[in-house]
Amino acid sequence: MEQESYEQKISMVTTKLMSTLLNLPRADKFQIIQTLIAELAESEPELIPADQAYPVWSPYNATEAAATMLQILDAAKGVNHE
Repeated sequence: MEQESYEQKISMVTTKLMSTLLNLPRADKFQIIQTLIAELAESEPELIPADQAYPVWSPYNATEAAATMLQILDAAKGVNHE
């Protein structure tokens, strides 16, 4: 019986918290998200190790990809797409 009461209290707190969060201004929501993500990252450092470089793909200077795309577009010019 006591367990149900505790779960009900948690549910009520969660409902009130969500209601409050949803009514906040956009900037405040972003601040809360940033804070929570930072806290999660700190509590699980093995997921994203600090002080490491992570490669990020960029379309800049991707000359081979551009050449391939041009070949595909040129080949598609002669195809009837109806």
